[in-house]
Amino acid sequence: MAKVVFPDHLLAHTGGEREIEVAVANYRDLLALLEKRWPGVREPLNKAAVAIDGQIYQDAFLEPIGADSEVFFMSRIEGG
Repeated sequence: MAKVVFPDHLLAHTGGEREIEVAVANYRDLLALLEKRWPGVREPLNKAAVAIDGQIYQDAFLEPIGADSEVFFMSRIEGG
């Protein structure tokens, strides 16, 4: 299971949940899973900086996420 962490300000409507564990193959699958859990969350997450195993991606759409990966959503990218 991959660990996914995001700051409260990105997902304020989730009740403040900050960390979950999921089984996904890549970032695209992760967004799809989160969208099912929290409808409407894809847009703010698409605007977030993403670190997968410490590597920051501006476009992480097809980046692989391994079973022991850590995925961090960071502050929104402003003006982009």
